Amino acid sequence: MQTEASTITRAAELLAHLRATIGQAMVGQQEVVEQVIITLVAAGHALIEGVPGLGKTLLVRALSRALSLDYARVQFTPDMMPSDITGHAVLDPNTRELRIVRGPVFTQLLLADEINRAPAKTQSALLEVMQEYQVTLEGQTLSLPQPFFVLATQNPIETEGTYPLPEAQLDRFLLKIEITYPSLAEEVDIVLRTTTNQTGQQLPLENVTPSLNESTVLSLQQIAARQRVANNVVDYAVRIVRATREWPGIAIGAGSRGAIALVRAARVVALMAGRDFVTPDDIKRVALPALRHRIALAPDALLEGRTTRDLLTAVVESVAAPRT
Repeated sequence: MQTEASTITRAAELLAHLRATIGQAMVGQQEVVEQVIITLVAAGHALIEGVPGLGKTLLVRALSRALSLDYARVQFTPDMMPSDITGHAVLDPNTRELRIVRGPVFTQLLLADEINRAPAKTQSALLEVMQEYQVTLEGQTLSLPQPFFVLATQNPIETEGTYPLPEAQLDRFLLKIEITYPSLAEEVDIVLRTTTNQTGQQLPLENVTPSLNESTVLSLQQIAARQRVANNVVDYAVRIVRATREWPGIAIGAGSRGAIALVRAARVVALMAGRDFVTPDDIKRVALPALRHRIALAPDALLEGRTTRDLLTAVVESVAAPRT
């Protein structure tokens, strides 16, 4: 029987292997890959933001291949209805009875591509599923397969024909992950991979081999949930969140879900490091992706050119971390 220490060590090795496996397809973006894995193991959902062509879809495809999970992609459009996601009932011509047709949400890894292009009613249908892990169709409550993990993407530069997610809906995402432009060396590598013996534009996934299965992912989620978090570390996370509510330049601070997200994500950071306890540095490491979508900047801060990153960094630096 494995000891707790050996369980933690083995879990850290599995997560390191998963990160390396995804790296076989995803050039660079190590921080992005790490944050996606954190979201998965914390049993949350992630919102990925980045301009077109930076590999958002590739990242999800590589993740699904490495995890051996059922995968579905939904391209959100302005005319999409909630039933296009959750499913609907049709009349069977043979039996003259209603038959349930399940929508693409009945999967384990769902890519909600350009979620902000769908109207609010459709966005809400997905976000309700993310919270409840079930769908009600014609009076029947249908549970989603586990694990269930949503990666939603949005383009930050195109606003025409989009419906921005309200703050209350953004709050449902554990992390907001930003994909930035690659470095020069990484971009050269991307071009070489895409153009060498390749007839299309997609980066190859042949080197991405399955490394984790459904039961292993669920086991890792349970191990992460058992990570020890001292009361003073929880207090530190709460004080950071409360500081966002009074910080100059922030019009709307983070709610209690922000502190919950900090602790849940920090548990996985500790697990990835091979520890069974969370440190204040683990909280700091996830503060930006866990809180950036939970605050709103004041108009004067926007006029001054201040960014969410600048303000959150200042907030975290202003809060004293526990010494023990």
